Amino acid sequence: MTFHWFVTAAALAVAVVALSRARRTARRLEQLTQLYWELRFQHGELRVQVERLTGGGPQVSQAPAGAAAPGESFIPLTSLKR
Repeated sequence: MTFHWFVTAAALAVAVVALSRARRTARRLEQLTQLYWELRFQHGELRVQVERLTGGGPQVSQAPAGAAAPGESFIPLTSLKR
């Protein structure tokens, strides 16, 4: 009977350690996700600044004002609030 309590206590300890590690990993993932989106935002801002300094960037055919290139669009970080 004592052996069963020992196994139960060991399993509980392993579960607590696993839970704390999972929470820490989730917190780190959230930080990395936030850093990723901040870098994407900064990259977009810097790209716009470089285009302004170099004279407008690559020449694009005349498109309607609301149309964006497919596959490439800029979304400000402030619009991604949850």
